[in-house]
Amino acid sequence: MLLTTSIKGLVRCSTLRQTPVRIIARNWHKEPIKIAWEKPQSGWTKLNFDGSCKCKTGKASIGGILRNDKAEFMLGYSESIGKTDSSTAELRALERGLELLLENGWSDHHVWLEGDSKSLVEIIAKNRTVRCAQVQKLVTDINLVMSLLNNCVLTHVYREGNRAADKLAQMGHHMKSPQVWHNIPPREVLRIVDEDAEGKTFLRRR
Repeated sequence: MLLTTSIKGLVRCSTLRQTPVRIIARNWHKEPIKIAWEKPQSGWTKLNFDGSCKCKTGKASIGGILRNDKAEFMLGYSESIGKTDSSTAELRALERGLELLLENGWSDHHVWLEGDSKSLVEIIAKNRTVRCAQVQKLVTDINLVMSLLNNCVLTHVYREGNRAADKLAQMGHHMKSPQVWHNIPPREVLRIVDEDAEGKTFLRRR
């Protein structure tokens, strides 16, 4: 969309004729950055969460994974949530993860929450007000649950560092009912969990 708009602008304004080309070239040649899942510090539990939305059908699903400071699998979840938008799916994924933290008696843990939607992470972290009533309710509910935790931080990570949660969210599209795994991850996620524990890195262009 950005490229299309810039091309139209070239026709109207000759003074901007070369700007889009320079920007694209500069971004393309930036040094790639290394991305990896980072295990939490001693005494902390980490929740990675993700939402998935199919553009053609609008069907959405959620997933998440809890691991300890040794990168060991504690719990994972995956489910279909019907038709909704991607923002709602991301928030529902976090909300479900927080619910499971409380249900399992882990509210006294130091908890690190991590997702790959930077805009939504900032909305929650800064407790911003949004126009959509449905999204605002989810943000309010999430902040309420977070306040019940002993200690909690929320951060953004690129998708390469959120692969396990992404996989669980993708699996949710095929779930007829919500699934929760304890102690042993599902076979589809086991390889990613092992790679994360080993510190596997991926190169990403900014």
